[in-house]
Formats: sequence, C-alpha cells, structure tokens
Amino acid sequence: MSVLNRLASALGRSDERPNVELAEALASKPDAAAIAELVAALTGPVAVSNDAIKVLYELGALRPDLVAPHVGAFLTLVGSKNNRNVWGALQAVETVTELAPDEVAAALPQIIAAADKGSVIAKDKAVQILAKLAAAGHGEAVPMLLERVREAAPNQFPMYAEIAAPVIDSAHRQAFRDILEERVVHIDAPAKKSRIEKVLRRLHG
Repeated sequence: MSVLNRLASALGRSDERPNVELAEALASKPDAAAIAELVAALTGPVAVSNDAIKVLYELGALRPDLVAPHVGAFLTLVGSKNNRNVWGALQAVETVTELAPDEVAAALPQIIAAADKGSVIAKDKAVQILAKLAAAGHGEAVPMLLERVREAAPNQFPMYAEIAAPVIDSAHRQAFRDILEERVVHIDAPAKKSRIEKVLRRLHG
C-alpha cells in the first residue's frame, strides 16, 4: 500500500494527527522507500504536498538521519509559491542542517529570500538554520544572523537573541552586544526585557 494513503488528506481528515503518527511510525520502523515516496509527493497536488512536508519535518525532528539525504528536495521546495510548503521546507531544512551543513550553506541566498517574504515561522526557521550553520563552522552565517537579530520584530527579538548568543564568535561579540543594548531600551514588556538583559549579562560575564 502506498504510504500516501496514510496521509491526512487521503483519510479525509482536516487535522494533522495522521501525519504526525506516520512520522512517528517511520521513525520507529524506518522505510527508505516510503520516505522517498513522500519526498516525490512534494511536487504533487497541494493537499498531498502539504501533508508530505509535514510528515517529513516531523520525522526530521525525530530522526534527522532518515531525511538528511533528501535535503536537496527541501531546498528546492523553499522556492515554492505555496507558503505552507515554504515554511514547511525551511522547518525540514532546519532539522537536517547539522547533518548537511555544506549543502544548506550553499543555499543561504534562497533561504534568506524565502524568509524575507515568508511567514513568521519561515523567519524563525531561517534564524535557527543560521545558528546551526554558525555552530558547524560556517562563519558566513554569523553576520546574517546578526542582521536577523537587528531587524527582528519585537515579539521575535528576545528569542532570536537567545538563539544567536551561543554561536556569536569573538569577532562579532561587540556588534551583537551593541544591537541588544540599542534595542533593549525600547522594550516595554518586562518579560521580554528580562530575557534580553539575561543574554547581556552572559555576554559581560
């Protein structure tokens, strides 16, 4: 039986539970052919591709090694006109960045372009991808990461600062500190301000 028959759309379901359950099943009992069929479905009808990318990024979160060989397909999907597929593809890429950093780094222009015109989730995933690339030794990701922190929406700013902090190298530490100090004075929400001040204390420590 085709694995596509287990997707939510094939079952007439409007919730994501069947897709999550399929990801969990593939994580516990890997099936390379089924995973390849899901990857091939990314170019299929919208409902099917939406379900397939959901299964794949959920599987990537559990077993990134199983989906890392398909990073090229995820990077291609980043350029989709379907917003759901764009942020789903970025989420899938984020799960495998540590295993395929060179391939992901080579596609940074497409990733950043997709994030810039995409949803909040797309922007969040781009920041996480940049941080993982920086941690993997791709220094070119650090200035891009700083720019994402600098331009972050107020609601995302504390989270982006927290994601970036562990991977900012010594050459960019002062620039990072300057961004945080410049923006923290404009934050009114006590909880958000406290999170930034905590990052700053670590930088000064």
